[in-house]
Amino acid sequence: MQSRAVQFMPFDALKGFKEALAKVEKVVDLKKELMDDYFNELDNKLKSLKKGDTVLIKYYYNLEYVEVTDSIKMIDVPKRKIVLKNCVVNFDDIIDFNQVKK
Repeated sequence: MQSRAVQFMPFDALKGFKEALAKVEKVVDLKKELMDDYFNELDNKLKSLKKGDTVLIKYYYNLEYVEVTDSIKMIDVPKRKIVLKNCVVNFDDIIDFNQVKK
């Protein structure tokens, strides 16, 4: 009877595949909606920034929140973007930022 049960054991055709998937599995963050008060506070802080300032920005990108420290090349108000030395961040994706003192 026991030998018959062996034929119904699960078969792992790709040995190690499940473990490899677990290593690259990505936890998806949902984008947070900001309260109006906090949004206005960020907007006021944004107005104090200028070209050449170094900032630490936390923003939503590619289904997760990332932090980057970089210098500002340009603030494009009509397009609602901050152009940093190494990336471009949309105003609507920013969750927090602080100016870094040199």
